Amino acid sequence: MESFIEHHQKEMLLFIKRLVNIDSGSYHKKGVDTIGQILERCYRELGFNVYLEKQAEYGNHLIIEHKDAKEPKIIILAHMDTVYPQGTAVERPFRIQRNRAYGPGVIDMKASHAALLYAVKALINEGYHGHKDIRIVFNSDEEIGSPSSRKLIEREAKGKKYALVLEPARKDGSIVSARRGKGNYTLIVEGKAAHSGIEPEKGRSAIEELAHKIIQLHELSDHEKGISVNVGLIEGGSSVNTVSDHAEAHIDVRIKEMKQVKLLEKRLEKICSSSDVAGTKIILEGEMNRPPMEKNKKTCALLSIIRDVGEELGVEIEDTATGGGSDASYTSSLGVATIDGLGPVGGNAHSEKEYLEIPSLVERTLLLATVIERLSRSEG
Repeated sequence: MESFIEHHQKEMLLFIKRLVNIDSGSYHKKGVDTIGQILERCYRELGFNVYLEKQAEYGNHLIIEHKDAKEPKIIILAHMDTVYPQGTAVERPFRIQRNRAYGPGVIDMKASHAALLYAVKALINEGYHGHKDIRIVFNSDEEIGSPSSRKLIEREAKGKKYALVLEPARKDGSIVSARRGKGNYTLIVEGKAAHSGIEPEKGRSAIEELAHKIIQLHELSDHEKGISVNVGLIEGGSSVNTVSDHAEAHIDVRIKEMKQVKLLEKRLEKICSSSDVAGTKIILEGEMNRPPMEKNKKTCALLSIIRDVGEELGVEIEDTATGGGSDASYTSSLGVATIDGLGPVGGNAHSEKEYLEIPSLVERTLLLATVIERLSRSEG
């Protein structure tokens, strides 16, 4: 398969260029659907059936499976959306400089789409059958927490033995074996407005109350245990000479293990159950919206297979844990052996300096194709 993939590297780069030069931000339905239409045609040409999960607000999701597939045991996840607003592709189109390719979404994760497509082509070309043992889900809203695709992913993951998630490999080439869970909360404080010069004693400062709560919230962090609580955005007040009657804090919560959720939620509720500033009212909204991807026995067994494949191909496979979220959390929480970061190598995602390490394209495409074939032959 290696010679086939090497022979098609330039073609792969042209395919990535085509995808990168189409804006497909999570809220740009037309752009995401354009990406989906391109991918749909590519897989149909290879003998795959493509089913659309149509969406009104976000881009349509795609479920892809070979016409000869019979109860595939591997689910592959990749998202079609990026974090960039419309117009970014025109401002910063795809370009190659030395051994790197640049452009919005080039590594997160349009290069992964090229890797998967050509891994499948390589399997077909070599007469293997691994491509008949995969169910592919392309979703349109991963970058904003997968609000419309989470249930779809969980539905399609049920009964699967393995989940391969095509977020990019880390800068050093490591794949991802664990991710922290994530929650988003909003703390709303209602106070009573008053003129700060004429009658401040009649006011009840929402900002003052919020300040007390921010300190208490940050004290919940325990980095040794993988728990972090961060108030990343605050707003409130109407003018400098008015006691504020409204204030809000937007809170990011990360956890390492699922068992930490209930205890952390109880602590959040306790902090918000009473006011430090008399006369203010507190409302806490939000939830844990991504479970953690834990490195369990199933994960380690799958990791061992991937390492064995890497060794055969001359690729040293290291794994790492990360605090960032991905759809891998959903398959992992269902008990499916899950490994993430199986896309090409690159870095600086979500920034103007986002890049793909071009030499990794052939290497990681070959790794992916070989892993698919190996898993398809495994028992179960």
